[in-house]
Amino acid sequence: MNTSLNDLFRAESSRLIYHYDCEEVWIEPWGRDSLRVRATVRSAMEDTKDWALLEAPKDGWAGIVILRDDAWITNGALTAHIEKSGRISFMRNGENVLVEFLRNRRDLTKEYCSALDIDAREFKANIASDDYQITARFESDPDEKLYGMGQYQQPYLNIKGCELELAHRNSQASVPFVVSSKGYGFLWNNPAVGSVAFGRNVTRWTALSSKQLDYWVTAGDTPDDIVSHYASVTGTVPMMPDWAMGFWQCKLRYWNQQQLLSVAREYKRRGLPLDVIVVDFFHWPHQGDWDWDYDFWPDPESMIRELDDMGVKLMVSIWPTVEPDSVNYQELLKKGYLIRTDRGMRVAMDFQSLITHFDATNPGARRFIWETAKKNYFDKGVSLFWLDEAEPEYKVYDFELYRYHEGPNAQIGNLYPRYYAQAFYEGMREAGVEDPINLLRCAWAGSQRYGALVWSGDIHSSFAALRNQFAAGLNMGLAGIPWWTTDIGGFHGGDPTDPAFRELVIRWFQYGLLCPVMRLHGDREPQTDHPGGLTGGGKCGTGADNEIWSFGEEAEGIITKLLVQRERMKPYIREVMREAHELGRPVIRTLFYEFPADPACWEIEHEFMMGGKLLAAPVMHAGADTVEVYLPKGADWIDLRTGTRYHGGTRFTAEAPITSIPVYVRADAEWTYGWIGI
Repeated sequence: MNTSLNDLFRAESSRLIYHYDCEEVWIEPWGRDSLRVRATVRSAMEDTKDWALLEAPKDGWAGIVILRDDAWITNGALTAHIEKSGRISFMRNGENVLVEFLRNRRDLTKEYCSALDIDAREFKANIASDDYQITARFESDPDEKLYGMGQYQQPYLNIKGCELELAHRNSQASVPFVVSSKGYGFLWNNPAVGSVAFGRNVTRWTALSSKQLDYWVTAGDTPDDIVSHYASVTGTVPMMPDWAMGFWQCKLRYWNQQQLLSVAREYKRRGLPLDVIVVDFFHWPHQGDWDWDYDFWPDPESMIRELDDMGVKLMVSIWPTVEPDSVNYQELLKKGYLIRTDRGMRVAMDFQSLITHFDATNPGARRFIWETAKKNYFDKGVSLFWLDEAEPEYKVYDFELYRYHEGPNAQIGNLYPRYYAQAFYEGMREAGVEDPINLLRCAWAGSQRYGALVWSGDIHSSFAALRNQFAAGLNMGLAGIPWWTTDIGGFHGGDPTDPAFRELVIRWFQYGLLCPVMRLHGDREPQTDHPGGLTGGGKCGTGADNEIWSFGEEAEGIITKLLVQRERMKPYIREVMREAHELGRPVIRTLFYEFPADPACWEIEHEFMMGGKLLAAPVMHAGADTVEVYLPKGADWIDLRTGTRYHGGTRFTAEAPITSIPVYVRADAEWTYGWIGI
């Protein structure tokens, strides 16, 4: 008996549904010019998990047409066309469909078609489970350029041709949203551990453990359209407070109250701008206490009052790790607030103790950690938290070993950093903080709406690492995470007395001048073991000095000018931060983001823009004193160091001595913030 196509398709409200055999596919509008696609081979679709997405806007509209041989669903500029195919590559038990996305009758992307009996949507059952390894394949345009996907430690801005792990690690943040040069954005709306391969012949997304397929597609005339559509359905950052836009001082680690205060006082004595200073890890007796070690921090309230009088905010490190000797361990264990292991001992890391993590996917655990932090930190005056280890970090990355309240790590683990941010964001909002901001080492899609400022983790102190951060920061912004920063100078290593390291620090500071947050941090050489004893906060080592005067007089003079320039730029930074808050725009942007009609801008991977007015070409190679500069068509440009005016489309070699970073402003932009010869 033949089945008519009309029996395969139906429309329910604004949703187009296809059903054949055990598979059901839903396509529905989800935001402006956007469609969400879900598919399952289970008995029913899970309709309660939006994962990265906020609830669908109520004003969504879809035009659905079901014909004899195919069906169409249109939401604004985006159309999905589903056709019956007799080709064997599309066959599954006699029938299958191909989903393709078009804009103004122009192909954007479509499911993979093969003569090798390879399915575009593959559900491979995980034995003795009701979940699947899910793979989605799409045809690949070898000339397409792809950007976003979060933070990976590699130097490629265009990630076409890259294979990426969909998992978090220290310095890796998987944010599975990609922007295409063909005019669409694609969100892999699945928090499972997996991978994506952006091959020349096929694009392949894989989730190792999942109930159903889920992704979201949007269309836009410009990258700004695409990113703003994405922000409208995943959220935007709060408005960044003014004090967060200046300079942040940090090192591994200030190990007692007097040492930290002496550094803050020295900044003020020298007349140097300082907005934030940081108490790093192991200022606590045990991991999981989430409290001060009062042997080393005897009076945190008076310390915070003195810092406040200096106009300096204090940020305090919080780790999600919990050791058995913690005062909170037994209660967390009793209430089920710790992550579990499906095999062996409940141990996730071995760092100063055998430790596990609080379970951020558990609402009760989120309340517990916030209420503890509120009592011990917030109520004493701390309103800025460094939520470290946010992936969370494991000693062994056996992702399938760990289990959370919300499900197996392999299935939902990428949600952890977002829940971690949510715990403090919601607690701080409830406590009266209007625009919470907290520093995290990781993020997933939607983390931005919980005030997550992401930094790029424990990276090496090298020019190669600096180049990796350049690509990471721009791709994080395109993936919807506009608040992002690095450890200026890198984290691992670097001797402040070494001329080569001093050069790196200066060049990194020049880059950091125009980053969303300007923050110095690092574990400098030589390290000091156990500076305060063998118990509590004294049992962990500390690095060498890491203040701006630690790198010699020449470096201090250059960096001081950069700090002063950052202060002068705060009104402009505020403008850019408001765009991030209201529209989801990145703070630092690729050239093509602002000038998509200029083909050359899609090829430039060594320049960037801060907001829509400033273009920078930082030096990112040791010993270099010139950089190649391209200024986009569509505007004239003024060199802020010399006042020289250039026409857009100009290429030239710019002088870049160690004292200088080439920065250009659009000639048609109002610029009243001056420049002080750096």
